[in-house]
Amino acid sequence: MANIRHSVALTLEKCKGCTHCLQRCPTEAIRIRDGHAQITTTLCIDCGECIRTCTYQAKRAEYDPFECIQDYKYKIALPAPALYGQFDHLDDINYVLEGLLKIGFDDLFEVAQAAELVSGYSQRYLQREDVKKPVISSACPVIGRLISIRYPDLVANVLPLHPPVDMAAKLARIVALKEHPELKEEDIGVFFISPCPAKVSYLKDEAEKGRQLVDGVLSMGDVYKRLVQVMKREEKPQPRSRTGCIGIRWAGSGGEAKALSKHRHLAASGIENVIRVLDSIDNDTLPDLDFIELNACPGGCVGGVLAVENPFVARSRLLYVEKNMPQAVNWDFSKKPTNTFVPGDYFLEEQLTYDPPQALDDDRRQALVKRMQIERLVNELPSLDCGACGAPTCRALAEDIVRGLATHDDCLMLGKFRQVNKERSV
Repeated sequence: MANIRHSVALTLEKCKGCTHCLQRCPTEAIRIRDGHAQITTTLCIDCGECIRTCTYQAKRAEYDPFECIQDYKYKIALPAPALYGQFDHLDDINYVLEGLLKIGFDDLFEVAQAAELVSGYSQRYLQREDVKKPVISSACPVIGRLISIRYPDLVANVLPLHPPVDMAAKLARIVALKEHPELKEEDIGVFFISPCPAKVSYLKDEAEKGRQLVDGVLSMGDVYKRLVQVMKREEKPQPRSRTGCIGIRWAGSGGEAKALSKHRHLAASGIENVIRVLDSIDNDTLPDLDFIELNACPGGCVGGVLAVENPFVARSRLLYVEKNMPQAVNWDFSKKPTNTFVPGDYFLEEQLTYDPPQALDDDRRQALVKRMQIERLVNELPSLDCGACGAPTCRALAEDIVRGLATHDDCLMLGKFRQVNKERSV
């Protein structure tokens, strides 16, 4: 299993050892041991579901402090389109863009602008005859990680193009160096304003692999608090935006798919719905589709745990913003694509691969023996999936016992279950 950087962390002193996160984790990455939660890093996909459901705020997302922008001479903000949905009565996103300059940035490059370009090249990619369909969007990092550990037959379906944040970071540097020849590479700091921990993990992980796209990842909520203090709407802002509706729509579920309207598509959000769709693709029970957009957060990126507003309210606000915007600024979506060319810079350097968690045993024969032990234990356990043992399900506990991470005594209901079965047999 690859060593992946994670941004979901636990504040130990706040954890009460309840089972809310245990029951909600989609990959069963959490156990309750010694009175508090433990996160299995090889299973964690940074979806933020534990942060969303923790009553005691013991789970948190790690990100860079806003003050880190001061380490650079020329500071560029990359606002995710979900940022615009955080503000009430916003009829012009230029107010937000102007506000970013007021709080310390020297320039900005809208991620929505890059989203239009990615949508355009996605259209071209889908026209290719050798593409395995349905193509699954690569924009949400959670989906890629989930597929890599659970769905080996679907890794080839994932769109091999960079998500918009990657291209925004690349293009922002190119534009800055072109417009300001006096600057050096090391003078420029590029900072993504993220709505979720998964994108923090993704960008940090890319940096550790030697592909540093951004110099920092900031919390959308943190930036929002600063913006509301400086955004004045008495005067009309300067027209700084270089994007249209198609780029902005990427903030909500279905926005990416809508740009590919001439293709048969499906969009789903919320990690449980995402898993249902992936299971259906894996089992070949979905109708023929060209493209599938999946977002782990409810409602799309507007539902990220680093955002401020309710995702449905945020999406409603974005619909209001879109009324005064052109359809697109960076791509002509009115014509059906006849060209299948996609620049090399838009393709990911590494294709997604199947990277399952740790095997039961390196020796296949021993692994088979342990698998049989797990099945036997599952039949012995009460099948209540109550979580009282510290594992999310009885099957998970059985696997933990075989791995040497738990014992039969951890099941508080086993004695009672055996007694009931004994009485029934009499």
